[in-house]
Amino acid sequence: MTKKLATRREMLTISAAALGWGGIGASAARGANDRIRMGFIGVGNRGSQLLSSFMKNGDAEIAALCDVYEPYLQRDRSRVDKDWLDALGERIPKMGESFPTEPQRYLDFRRLLEQKDIDAVCIATPDHWHAIQTIMAVQAGKDVYVEKPLSIAIHEGRRMVMAAQRTKQVVQVGLHRRSSTMYAHLAQLVQGGGIGTVSVARAYRVSNMFPKGIGHCDPAKPPEGFDWDMWLGPREEREFQTNISPYKFRWWQDYSSQMGNWGVHYCDAIRWVLNEEAPVSISAHGSKIGFEDDRTIPATMEATFELPSGVLLVFGQYEASGGDPLSDGEIEFRGTKGNLYPAAEGAGYKIVPTGGGQFQSKKRNIQAVEQGRMDGDLTDQHVRNFLDCAKSRERCHCDLETGHRSTTFAHLANIALATRSRLDWDPVRERFTNNEEANKLLQYEYRKPWRLG
Repeated sequence: MTKKLATRREMLTISAAALGWGGIGASAARGANDRIRMGFIGVGNRGSQLLSSFMKNGDAEIAALCDVYEPYLQRDRSRVDKDWLDALGERIPKMGESFPTEPQRYLDFRRLLEQKDIDAVCIATPDHWHAIQTIMAVQAGKDVYVEKPLSIAIHEGRRMVMAAQRTKQVVQVGLHRRSSTMYAHLAQLVQGGGIGTVSVARAYRVSNMFPKGIGHCDPAKPPEGFDWDMWLGPREEREFQTNISPYKFRWWQDYSSQMGNWGVHYCDAIRWVLNEEAPVSISAHGSKIGFEDDRTIPATMEATFELPSGVLLVFGQYEASGGDPLSDGEIEFRGTKGNLYPAAEGAGYKIVPTGGGQFQSKKRNIQAVEQGRMDGDLTDQHVRNFLDCAKSRERCHCDLETGHRSTTFAHLANIALATRSRLDWDPVRERFTNNEEANKLLQYEYRKPWRLG
């Protein structure tokens, strides 16, 4: 028999303590009508989504915008390069927003950070910019909402944590499942033995990009109004290609990775549910089998993390095949009494009980469960938590330490793949104990004049 669980209203009450929502009312100390004046650094695909989410809140005032591409900065889709529109379609934001008061507009984020009346910034630039911009923002006295993955190198992430600790600024990392009442409930359920002892947790990102992938492109002149040199920032100088920016930087290891883009979401949710901080051992395999394009990351990759408890966390990136890799949900937690399948975006979950196998009783020790939706829009919930914490000065649902630890999973997998080795990891010292070549990949040398704080 399938057991129906509590209503969403009941679950909001149950999960409040686990999420740390009990103190949200503390924002009243500053006044319900107090406004947070926001600056937005990067207003392309994800930046536009976040801009829309912040604009739903009456206490968020859009004070400034910054982007290296003038059509994005001016919010004018009609001026976007035709090749970009043809290649990316819906990944080019619609724009055309109406602002109650006209925001200041900047091509250089440093000028935005100099604007004294800005309280907080939202950073949704490519991954290789997050560390420099976040550190400069907190040093300028701004609170920060920074998109995932937090960094592009492990050393960067630790430096970001240290900067926020020094300045005491509020920072939220955009791992929005951390604002999910459903995942807060599942953490309590699993840690309480609800599906027995978990031995494996796994998740996958599947997107069949056969046959063209991100394609082949020759170096070209950047589109009019696009500051390619500023886009590159701390990374090595190179010629512009239309399959790097915008958006397709996700397939270039100098600027991002799909392990960072997608894997970090699932690793974060898994380690939260299991109450784990960091892995102790990592291995990874990958290839470009199936098609060829200009990408510098694998088309197919699978990483395995051994957690201190002995649980194996598996993430697979499959971009040369299609079909659902799990029987249900976005993650599978395999326990001794049953398997748990949370659905994407807080849309509910299932528990499938299992009987014993070889030499064991076939009796099922738990009931099947089907739970309906428990969350609204998770980005909206995450943004709301940030605004509340900017007022109350409380810790956000995904503070920098949390975001750094989860992003580290992605970097560890990429380093294991790059070194073709099984790596042993010391999460206290944040160094590999069995591979000095891997330790050299914990940071990279920035192009001048950029540096970390």
